[in-house]
Amino acid sequence: MSFICSILQLGVLAILAWIILSYVVAFGRIPYGHPVRRVYDVLAKGIDPLLRPIRAVLPPVRMGGAALDLSPLVLIIGVQILVAIIC
Repeated sequence: MSFICSILQLGVLAILAWIILSYVVAFGRIPYGHPVRRVYDVLAKGIDPLLRPIRAVLPPVRMGGAALDLSPLVLIIGVQILVAIIC
């Protein structure tokens, strides 16, 4: 059981890293081929399929001219609930 709990906790850390890197890539104008961009792309390939169903149900929250995507937060809460049940 502790292995599964560790994997789920690593998943939460990966989601947090993906959130931070998404801002760095978007606002830092990181070019393709840059190591930071490669890490972001790898994380996105694993996390985006998990976020798609949540995004289909929960649209982004509009804040003026911007939109806030709450799907990663919902995913983190869901994983933490799963950790609390399993572990």
